[in-house]
Amino acid sequence: MNRPSYLEASARLRQHLRLTTRASWERSRYGSPRLIRPRSLARHRLAGCAVLVLTVLCGYTASQRHGAHEEPRLIIKEAAERYGVAEDLITAVIEAESQFNPRAVSRRGAQGLMQLMPATAASLGVEDAFSPRENIHGGVRHLRSLMDRFDNNVPLALAAYNAGHVAVINHGGIPPYPQTRAYVNRILRQLERGEAARVAAPSRSGTRQSPLK
Repeated sequence: MNRPSYLEASARLRQHLRLTTRASWERSRYGSPRLIRPRSLARHRLAGCAVLVLTVLCGYTASQRHGAHEEPRLIIKEAAERYGVAEDLITAVIEAESQFNPRAVSRRGAQGLMQLMPATAASLGVEDAFSPRENIHGGVRHLRSLMDRFDNNVPLALAAYNAGHVAVINHGGIPPYPQTRAYVNRILRQLERGEAARVAAPSRSGTRQSPLK
């Protein structure tokens, strides 16, 4: 496994400082050995320390971003319980919207895991659409409001999430947009596969008993 890039950068920096310090002892303007001035050496070392700190901070930031791939699962569970929306549905929407990429940006400008448009994000109080927590909670609140508007009809709520609730109302159902219909069908199929997998799991374990008639 390759070392993280920030570790490699730190190693290169330390090697550079060692070589530069050694050269400053051995080299002078006239070609004779001469120790560099203490003040210059102090400035040189201070600059090196500053670069090292920045390198470590960049590495920490990179590690935090790497950990963000796992974080959404916990946020999904939290949002599902808070807003009364099934975890499977939230997961399927995020999968369809962004493939779990918290930095995703669509051609129309939708942002983050649940692809919130800037105006929608602002109306939901989402200040940072690229924050997994803010984006998921904002997106689930929006999905919850659409489900309430359409009497918990999941296909209509999904269509409204994709095409807007006005389009659903104007067409009296799922709009005849190929992209919207493909979006709704994709999520519904994913939900059906998840349900089928849960039903089949007990029988695969060999411990399920036949129900009483």
